[in-house]
Amino acid sequence: MDMALIDYLARWGHFMFGITWIGLLYYFNFVQTEYFKEADPAARTDAFTKLVPRALWWFRWGAMFTFLTGLLMLGARGAGVTVDITVGSVLGTLMFLNVWLIIWPNQKILIASNQQIKAGGQALPEAAAAAPKAALASRTNTLFSVPMLFFMGSSAHYAHGGIGGNSTALIVALVIIAALEANAIFGKQGPLTTVRGVIASGFALTAVLWAIVALV
Repeated sequence: MDMALIDYLARWGHFMFGITWIGLLYYFNFVQTEYFKEADPAARTDAFTKLVPRALWWFRWGAMFTFLTGLLMLGARGAGVTVDITVGSVLGTLMFLNVWLIIWPNQKILIASNQQIKAGGQALPEAAAAAPKAALASRTNTLFSVPMLFFMGSSAHYAHGGIGGNSTALIVALVIIAALEANAIFGKQGPLTTVRGVIASGFALTAVLWAIVALV
């Protein structure tokens, strides 16, 4: 079996599915969320029953197949795994898990709640708690996406060597990432509340992780 061909096809699929996933992530965070802040209740309810379910279908399955093609690429490369691709892969994996374990379950509650409202009923009681949980995980994924894309690119064009020679840097980077993921589950949005804040935080996190990988 030609592993180079498998690696290339997986990379091609990874790009296609990744563009779908991250493109919709940015749409949700930079466009839809900001629109919902200004929309009247009827328009927001209508969007949640007609637009959001369609967008979330492409969003979650884009995440799924980005993750699966990424695993296929790692398997095809075997021992050629660098500290860069490890950091990028960990960020991508956490983003994938956030989609399927936090964002999508809570968005299902919000969709069901808005469907009840549109039908003339009352909002689901659990919807009030579901909204901030989904929002925080989505903001965290937007934060993670900036360094994730940076390290995916640097793994092929500006790699910092294998894991063995950079174990300390990798551990420090992973501890920072784990702390941010813990905040995504148990914490608050903080500076991620605004579009400007989440973008600035994403570039700041990229600089910090790059400095750790390059200098530690």
